[in-house]
Amino acid sequence: MIKRRQVLKALGGGCAVAVARSGRTHPTGIWPNRPVKLTIASPPGGPPAPTLRVLADNVSRLTGQPVVVENRPGSSAVMPAMLLQNAAPDGYTLGQGTMGVFRLPYVQRLAWDPLRDLSLIAGISGYALGTVVAADSALSDWARLVEWARAHPGALSYGSTGVLTTPHLTMEDVAIRLGLQFHHVPYKGSAEVTHAVLSGQINAAADSTGFIPYVEAGKLRLLCTWGEKRLARFPSVPTLRELGLPIVQTSPYGLIGPGKMDPALMDRIHEVFKEAMEQKNHSEALERFDQRLAYMSPDQYRLFATQAVASERSVIERLGLARVR
Repeated sequence: MIKRRQVLKALGGGCAVAVARSGRTHPTGIWPNRPVKLTIASPPGGPPAPTLRVLADNVSRLTGQPVVVENRPGSSAVMPAMLLQNAAPDGYTLGQGTMGVFRLPYVQRLAWDPLRDLSLIAGISGYALGTVVAADSALSDWARLVEWARAHPGALSYGSTGVLTTPHLTMEDVAIRLGLQFHHVPYKGSAEVTHAVLSGQINAAADSTGFIPYVEAGKLRLLCTWGEKRLARFPSVPTLRELGLPIVQTSPYGLIGPGKMDPALMDRIHEVFKEAMEQKNHSEALERFDQRLAYMSPDQYRLFATQAVASERSVIERLGLARVR
């Protein structure tokens, strides 16, 4: 550990040398020499806020500077990216990049571009997503939910963490593939969605694994999960693919910064966060939410983002949700 920290410090020095050799100067010196703000797209208790707080704490320990986490939920999980448009590219304002960022150009008119006006620093992880109902619901398995929805077009209500979020779009994709009509009810975060399904305000919820404690306590029933494989925590629960739907969805997220960041500075931030991601406590935090580390380098993250912009356009247009040009 000591050796790796020394490497990071050396990278910081290398950053300054690289900047000097390129003829550029960086006004803040070696990053970081003051507190860093990390804006995330979920409420304090909702995934992935706890895991990103662990990551932020790890960066603080590695660098000796505070990393202050700011929660900015809502707006289809794109608020961190929008706030970065007015931030200086000095490395002291960073954000969580969500899949919603890459579909934004197709659902609203923007004065900025996700690929041009954001610095894509690193991929971090993705969510474990699924569909749940109240434990006493008559919709006790996926087949019954589909059967009831088919018999009552537009009556089956489900909640998600917002309009045009991955849970919303995935459920609408399911509905189109099965010839169903659902009634979508958006909420600001996982806690609100969970309360709504527990209290009977909605029939079902499409969400990430904030529902785990309630499933384990017998208050919610998990009907299906959306990943490549079944969740180890719930081995009897099928995936959407096992239910006959060609859908795998984890909604990957990563670390982003303002556009036009100095390449050497961006490399320094990437190396520090990569070191923080590899700490045991971060892996343990991810496991608590059935997530896994899905690290991507800046080049890999940019390639992923480029592909995501294209694929999200296809989904948005197929669902008929694209903005009128």
